[in-house]
Amino acid sequence: MINRSRLISRYIYNNLRLHSSISLLNYNHTFNNRLLTSTIDVTIKPNPSFHVRSYCNNKNEFTEEIEYLDESGNVIYTGKGIRSVEAGVDDHIMVGGLKQPFSNAYAVGKIVEIVKRWKWGPEMETQLDKLQFVPNMVHVTQALKMTGDGDGDACLSLFKWAKRQEWYKPSDECYVVVIDRLNKSRDFDGIQSVFDDLVADSGKTMVNDFDAFSRVVQCLAKAEKLEVSFCCFKKIQESGCKVDTKTYNSLITLFLDKGLPFKAFEIYENMEGSGCSLDLATYELMIPNLARSGRIDAALKLFQQMKEKNLKPGFTIFASLVDSLGKAGRLDASMKIFMELQGFGLKPSATMFVSMIESYVKAGKLDTAIRMWDEMKKARFRPNYGLYTMVVEAHAKSGKLETAMSVFSDMEKAGFLPTPTTYSCLLEMHAGSGQVDAAMKLYNSMSNAGVRPGLTTYTALLTLLAKKKLVDVAAKILLEMKATGYSVDVTASDVLMVFIKDASVDLALRWLRFMGSSGIRTNNFIIRQLFESCMKNGLYDSAKPLLENYVDSAAKVDLILYTSILAHLVRCQDEQSERHLMSILSATKHKAHEFMCGLFTGPEQRKQPVLSFVREFFQNIDYESEEGAARYFVNVLLNYLVLMGQINRARCVWKVSYENKLFPKAIVFDQHIAWSLDVRNLSVGAALIAVVHTLHRFRKRMLYYGVVPRRIKLVTGPTLKIVVAQMLSSVESPFEVSKVVLRAPGESVSEWFKKPIVQQFLLNEIPSRSDILMHKLNILFPSSAPELRSLHPPKPLVGGRGM
Repeated sequence: MINRSRLISRYIYNNLRLHSSISLLNYNHTFNNRLLTSTIDVTIKPNPSFHVRSYCNNKNEFTEEIEYLDESGNVIYTGKGIRSVEAGVDDHIMVGGLKQPFSNAYAVGKIVEIVKRWKWGPEMETQLDKLQFVPNMVHVTQALKMTGDGDGDACLSLFKWAKRQEWYKPSDECYVVVIDRLNKSRDFDGIQSVFDDLVADSGKTMVNDFDAFSRVVQCLAKAEKLEVSFCCFKKIQESGCKVDTKTYNSLITLFLDKGLPFKAFEIYENMEGSGCSLDLATYELMIPNLARSGRIDAALKLFQQMKEKNLKPGFTIFASLVDSLGKAGRLDASMKIFMELQGFGLKPSATMFVSMIESYVKAGKLDTAIRMWDEMKKARFRPNYGLYTMVVEAHAKSGKLETAMSVFSDMEKAGFLPTPTTYSCLLEMHAGSGQVDAAMKLYNSMSNAGVRPGLTTYTALLTLLAKKKLVDVAAKILLEMKATGYSVDVTASDVLMVFIKDASVDLALRWLRFMGSSGIRTNNFIIRQLFESCMKNGLYDSAKPLLENYVDSAAKVDLILYTSILAHLVRCQDEQSERHLMSILSATKHKAHEFMCGLFTGPEQRKQPVLSFVREFFQNIDYESEEGAARYFVNVLLNYLVLMGQINRARCVWKVSYENKLFPKAIVFDQHIAWSLDVRNLSVGAALIAVVHTLHRFRKRMLYYGVVPRRIKLVTGPTLKIVVAQMLSSVESPFEVSKVVLRAPGESVSEWFKKPIVQQFLLNEIPSRSDILMHKLNILFPSSAPELRSLHPPKPLVGGRGM
């Protein structure tokens, strides 16, 4: 009979294994007064060919009997028993009349089997609802761990099903597993959904130390979900929950990678405020980024904290501090960190050497830079192209041309082709120091290397050649410059200006001819400068064509230029030169020349008196723009008229110029106290005419109107003092000579005015003779401009006092 029981068990087992969805069913039977227990597999949906018929009026009561039937409906075995286990309600199986709990391994395996079979959806949840046992969170957590890495939907579905069950309890471990599975399947929307559940559960349980919070932020941050991760982080803070150091590090890394260092620093400050400890990764993140962002003191503070915690700084930290301190100009601190790096057993990299050298070069400490340069080469690091260029240019600009050329030579030997900037810098510095040979050598080297010199380089080289008076070489370089496509008009004019300033008039004229033959034009300003240089050097033959060219190019000859030519005529003592100067004056085509010609003609040709003619000319002057030029013209013109013996015409010119307020402060009437005449800003001829004319006015006031001041002053200054004193001494004037003033009491001057010789003198009735009164006036003023009058004592105007 025992064998029959085994056969029954085998038969039922073999038939039930044919079904795909499997559950456990335990049956009990008594055979020959022995309790036989067998465990077989049966389907939740039984095979139509096999049935278990149970007679049970109440599921909580014992049944009378249990019949086991085969496919044909024949009874295989009948025996007493109790009700079967109800799926999803009971957490045990029945072994005979004894309850036996499900093992955790079986429960987990069953859940995993359903999840893998159905994946997700209502069908899976229906199968889970039909489980013959009541799961717990340990079963769910272990089942989640046993699902595949790519089954994010299945894991999320199982977790959501578990949350709806009455037996669900929030589990940090379960949340972490779900989040990890969703992260591996890149289901970030699912992670956000789980995060919302996590926040809700933490609020219900008042638990604020779930590791799952940190795991959510870490996964989202690692996936570069910036806004979502930061939003989750803020929600965690608002809910009062805590995050760990790794989470802070992941957020800081994310913001730094996204180019938002200010937000990364905000997270770091939040980290410090929350009391979260900093680990090695935090230091390695924050110190370089704080240093690079300019918050060097904060970086140094963290660096010090790191060393106090006995954490060894990495090379990245040292490199960032050295570079940032150097760029900030804190070279001593940078060198200290550099030495500390070596103290930790680390070796400086080529980049660090470059950073140090650049910092010292920019700070102008070239000696230290060269020392670091040598250390770099000793460490067998090869300076790069940019470093060579920087060192060469820095030494060149600082005037250390020997060192610059030495490094430049090493640069060429190392196979680097210098940039146009490096060539230009060296060439310009050599040109500035006057080293023609070195500058030309560099220029030829540039040409051979196919490097096109810049405009400033050409200008510097041509200026040097001009200063060295190498006209032919300068012309060759200028033509090469023109051939390369540069506009050379300005540069050629600058060279011409160098010759003019150096008073090399012959070279300037030669250069101007070269420019004309090469089709290079210059401007009218430089033509005028060259014309004035020719006039100054007495090259009147060369000056006149320049002036004609100046006038023909529609340039305006102003009153100052005309007056300067007239001043040369005043000083001229050679008859041939006077004819040249007169032709030059005529070539100006200035209205002042017409005035000069009319001034020396008779009244019949002028058809008006001298005074009216002079007034008409001065009325046409624009005093707003030419007031200074008009004063200059009056000074030179009065010198010329005095030398020519035209005293009456000179007095007319002075009278009109005073009427037009060209010399507004020359004559001062202080009622009965003092009258004065100030001639300090006048030329010699103008001063003498002003004294005679003004004393004539004083005489009228005193003798005709009876107004006698206490004193009369003639303010002459040290230059004109002797000239005026000698002129007045010829008629026995009462004026006393002091340092810069001729003064006399009013009564004495009044008596002096009554003398007939004085009257004749002031009215200019004394005939001009070659041996008296300003005949040699050109000796007294080598220049007609008041500012350039000679300070040498003049020779006496007259041979004696007997006029």
